[in-house]
Amino acid sequence: MAKPSSLLDTRVIYCGDNLEQLKKLPDACVDLIYIDPPFNSNRNYEVFWGETKEKRSFEDRHESTQAYIEFMRPRCVELARVLKKTGSFYYHCDWHASHYVKVMLDQIMGEDNFQNEIVWKRSSAHSDAKQGSKHFGRVHDVLFLYSGGSDDYTWNQLYLPLSDEYVESHYTNVEPDGRRFRWDNLTGPGGAAKGNAFYEVLGVKKFWRYSPENMAELIADGRVAIPPKGKIPAIKRYLDKSLGVPLQSVWDDLPPVNSQAKESLGYPTQKPLQLLERIIRTSSNENDIVLDAFCGCGTALVAAQNLNRQWIGIDVSPTACTVMAKRLRSVCKLPESEKLWQIGRGFVVRDLPWTEKQLRTIPPFEFENWAVIALGGIPNKTQVGDMGIDGRIFPVGSEPSAKKDEQLDFMDDWYPVQVKQMDKVGRPDIDMFEAAMMRAKRKKGFFVGFDFSSDAMLEIGRFFKREHISIVALTVREILDETIAHRLA
Repeated sequence: MAKPSSLLDTRVIYCGDNLEQLKKLPDACVDLIYIDPPFNSNRNYEVFWGETKEKRSFEDRHESTQAYIEFMRPRCVELARVLKKTGSFYYHCDWHASHYVKVMLDQIMGEDNFQNEIVWKRSSAHSDAKQGSKHFGRVHDVLFLYSGGSDDYTWNQLYLPLSDEYVESHYTNVEPDGRRFRWDNLTGPGGAAKGNAFYEVLGVKKFWRYSPENMAELIADGRVAIPPKGKIPAIKRYLDKSLGVPLQSVWDDLPPVNSQAKESLGYPTQKPLQLLERIIRTSSNENDIVLDAFCGCGTALVAAQNLNRQWIGIDVSPTACTVMAKRLRSVCKLPESEKLWQIGRGFVVRDLPWTEKQLRTIPPFEFENWAVIALGGIPNKTQVGDMGIDGRIFPVGSEPSAKKDEQLDFMDDWYPVQVKQMDKVGRPDIDMFEAAMMRAKRKKGFFVGFDFSSDAMLEIGRFFKREHISIVALTVREILDETIAHRLA
């Protein structure tokens, strides 16, 4: 895939605050922007498989809608700056703040550049509309679409298939060769003022939609005739030539990503791949640059890669960046390699917190997920009731190519992982992990910390002698230095 700009690196995931990263991009360099920012946002806005108490804290971080708008405004200013005049901007939100977001975007993008409020029906029913509730079920999200300022912004009209009911009710005529068709009006509304010509067709003088020359060709092809029960010439519209129904502003044909979906990663606000593919197909062309500045688990990046677009992703969450990189490798078969990226055949992740100092400062749930993923494991999708196990490592060859169960519970060949973001893991921490391993009937497990006390290491040895169960103690430094391969065997 050719590089579209000498001023801009693409196929890059940046880990960090998008406000700082956006400031580094040149003006008018991006063709399509899609963002799906959480309503409550700050530096640690991504809750990636976080425990319940973290989610509550996350939800309460913004004291008001005003605080959220104040957070988003400078970011949207930067996004407007980097958008090309021929580009499009999609802001995905819900009922919490959509009305305030619209006012903000009108101020930044310009009211005249507002093109659509798209309603995405994300569920057929919702538990918030249960017996006793005093509001309608909240089953939709909103996407605001703005153009970059030019009337010639990129637009590829998409169509949905005609429904069986529509075909049966409208395409009621059948040619001898079996082709279904419907009769359609040929007259030109508005007459000469609309540029329609007045002349005679099959004995009828009227204003017509087509020029005399085009009309003559249609008649010669058998496309224009007087219907059996009519008096005015009409045109035959064949079913096999129909493009379908032009896509409208209410999207009720794209189901959400539930826990059973093949693409599900367990990410709380994961959007379906079809949704992003629809947006990218409509508002960009091959090799255009797509930017997602709140890219979460990377659905927009996967869609862009699948559709041969260039892309840039930004997210503040190290876990999210690591998981989306894994997704690009496994789903898109795109190698993560600096050398291949330089020649246009791979992608790279920038600014991950690979130092002990940085890892000490990220939230505990982020640290736990980083550690499990760094070991090649799968983090728990919820830590409520995890019983002392933060993730699982599946030995090589035990994990099937297609998941039959999202938690892989049908397989019993796995090792538990426990993670503690503390300077020294102590004896009590080891005791709790031992109990968890006994409950899970595991013969080997891994414990990650910055360091381990002498009492902790002695207990690990005693536990092996007593129960013949092995606990492998791994330090963060060993993981960062990539010296643990022989210990994972």
